[in-house]
Amino acid sequence: DCGCSCGHGEHHEHDCGCSCGHGEHHEHDCGCGCGHDHGNDEEAKKELMRLLPALALFALGLLLPVPASVKTALLLACYAVSGVDVLRSAWRSLLGGRMLDENFLMAVASLAAIAIGEMTEGCAVMLFYQVGECFQSFAVGRSRRQIRALLAIRPEEAYVLRGGEYVCVDPADVKVGEEIRIRPGERVPLDALVLSGRSEMDTSALTGESMPRIAEAGETILAGFVAKNGMMTARVEKPLQESSVSRILAMVEEAQERKAPAERFITVFARVYTPIVVGLAVLLAVIPPLLLGGWRVWMYRALTFLVASCPCALVISVPLCYFAGIGAAARRGILIKGGDSLDALCRVKSFVLDKTGTLTTGAFEVLHVHPAAGYTQEEVLSLIAGAERDSNHPLAAAVVRAAGARGVQPADVMLDAEIAGRGVRAEAQDGSIVLAGNAAMMLENGIEIDEAICGMDSARIYAAKDGTAVGFVCLSDVIKPGAKEAIARLSEMGVENTVMLTGDREAPAKAVASQLGVDEVHAQLLPQDKLAKLEEICGLGGAAFVGDGINDAPALMRADVGIAMGALGSDAAIEAADVVLMTDEMDRLPQALGVAQRVRALARQNVAIALGIKIAVLLLAAFGVAGMWSAVFADVGVALICVLNAMRAMR
Repeated sequence: DCGCSCGHGEHHEHDCGCSCGHGEHHEHDCGCGCGHDHGNDEEAKKELMRLLPALALFALGLLLPVPASVKTALLLACYAVSGVDVLRSAWRSLLGGRMLDENFLMAVASLAAIAIGEMTEGCAVMLFYQVGECFQSFAVGRSRRQIRALLAIRPEEAYVLRGGEYVCVDPADVKVGEEIRIRPGERVPLDALVLSGRSEMDTSALTGESMPRIAEAGETILAGFVAKNGMMTARVEKPLQESSVSRILAMVEEAQERKAPAERFITVFARVYTPIVVGLAVLLAVIPPLLLGGWRVWMYRALTFLVASCPCALVISVPLCYFAGIGAAARRGILIKGGDSLDALCRVKSFVLDKTGTLTTGAFEVLHVHPAAGYTQEEVLSLIAGAERDSNHPLAAAVVRAAGARGVQPADVMLDAEIAGRGVRAEAQDGSIVLAGNAAMMLENGIEIDEAICGMDSARIYAAKDGTAVGFVCLSDVIKPGAKEAIARLSEMGVENTVMLTGDREAPAKAVASQLGVDEVHAQLLPQDKLAKLEEICGLGGAAFVGDGINDAPALMRADVGIAMGALGSDAAIEAADVVLMTDEMDRLPQALGVAQRVRALARQNVAIALGIKIAVLLLAAFGVAGMWSAVFADVGVALICVLNAMRAMR
C-alpha cells in the first residue's frame, strides 16, 4: 500500500501536496509566483536554448550600425523570444485572478517601457529577468540532484530463491523469510540476515562512512549496502516498505516539505509585500503627474520601482538555503527532518547526552569477579550469565560474553522478571530465587553488599540466591574515540551547557564526565527520572537530547531537538528523532550543529542583502536617481547573488 490511507496499491502516484491534482512527477512551484520550475533540469536547458538567440538578437540590435527601424525589429524579436513564456504565464495569472505574481509584474513593466519609447530598457528587463531565471534553475537543480543522489540507493532488483533457482524480481515482491543472493558489486535489496558467505560492505550511501564493514553469517545487512568482494545468501527480515532504506528515503523526501519559521515568514512576507509595492508604484505613476506634470517621467520612475520591487530573491534563496543544507548533511550520513529542525537546532542552549552507547561504546568488559565466602569466581559468573542471558542490557551482554570467553557455562535458571533500572529476577531449577542487578536492587531486597571493593568508578552486577549475596562482577565501559573533542567543539560553537543523564552509579558517571569535560552529571536515574530531568532542562531554554535511538524514544520526542546516534536500522530512532546520525561517531554531532548554524547565517545574509539593496533602489527610483538598469540589477542581480550565496550551504 502507498501508505497514504487512500486504498490504492503501491503503484498509486502520490499527489504533490499543492492541491493541483498532479501526481508525484509534478514539480513543485518555487513559491515566488513566477510559474517556473526552478528545479527541473530539462526546463533549465530549454530556458538556456531560448536565451542564446535572444541574447544574440539583443547584441545585434545594440551594436549593428543599421537604421532605427531595423534596430526596433531586432529588439522586438529579442523581446518575443525571451518573453513568450512570461507573457503567457502573466495572461494565465490575469485570467486566474492572481495579478500580483512576478510574471505579471515583469510583463506590465516591460510592455509599459516599450510603450513610452524605452525599447532597449524594456527588452533588457525581460531578457535579464530570464537570464536570472535560467541561473536559478541550474542552481536549484544542482541542489535537488544532491537529494536525488541519496534516493539512488533505493534497490531496483533482487535475486530470490524460488523453485530451486535464483530469479530476478522487484524487491517489493519479495516476502519476509525468503532467501536472496547478493553478488559482488550488487546493492543489498532488503534488510536481511546473512546465512552464508562473507563480504566487505560499502555502507557510505546510508552512513556517509567510507570505511567498509565486514558482514558474515549471523549478521544483519541493510538495504542500500553494497557488497564489495564476496557472495552471500541472506534471509529477508523486513518487506521493502518497512526496510531501513525506505524509511530513510521517506524521511528525506518529507524533509523538503517541512518549512522552517524563516521560510514560512518569507512566504507570508511576499504575499503582503507585493501588493504594497504595486500600490506604491501606481501612486507614483498617478499622483506626482497630477501635481507636477511630466507623466512620462513619473511613469518611467514607477516602472523602475515596479521592476526593482520583485521579491524573487527572497522567496527563492531562503528556502534554497535550507534545501541545500539538508542535502549537504545527508551526504555525511546526517538526516535532518526539515528546515524547522535546522532552526530548532540553532536555538539549542543545552545538549543532554545519554552515557552508554552515546558517549561510551557500550561494549563493557568484565574486569574482576568477586565471589562471596563459600563461592568461586566461576560460580558467580555462571549464575549472573544464566540470569542475564535473555536481557538486552549492555552489561548483561558483557557478562555473557565473558563467561563464554572463560569457558564458563551459564547456570540453568529461568528468567522471571526484568525490573527497569534495577536488574533481573530468575528462578533456578531447585526453586531458589536468583537476583542479578545493581546495588539498589540488593538493598531493596535486604541483601548486604560490599561497596569498597573494586573501586566506585566501575559498573557492577551483584548476584544473590535466596536472599544471600553470592558475589559480584566489576565492568568498565570504553569512551568513544573523538567524544572528548566533540564535546569541546560543541562548547566552542556556542552551546552553553552539556549534561549527561545515566542510570549508572554516580561514581563511574562522574569519572566519564570528568574525562570528557561534560558540565553537569545526573546519575542513577530510572527511565522516568531521565524524562523528568530533561523536562526541567528544557524549561530553562532550548535543549537537544542525544541518545542511542533504541531505548531513548520518549526523551528524543520530548526534547526540543531529538538526535539519535548510530540509529542505522532502528525504526524507533527514525520515528522519534528530529535528527538522525546514521553512525555512532561523535564528530557527526558538531557537524550537524555546524550545518544548522551555517544555513541560518546564509538565510539571514540573503534577507539582509535582498531587502537592503531593494529598499535602496526603490528609494532612488522614486526620486529619479536610479534607472531601469539599476532596477534590473535589484531584481535579477540580487536574486543571482542570493542564490549563489545559498549554494554555499551545499559545501
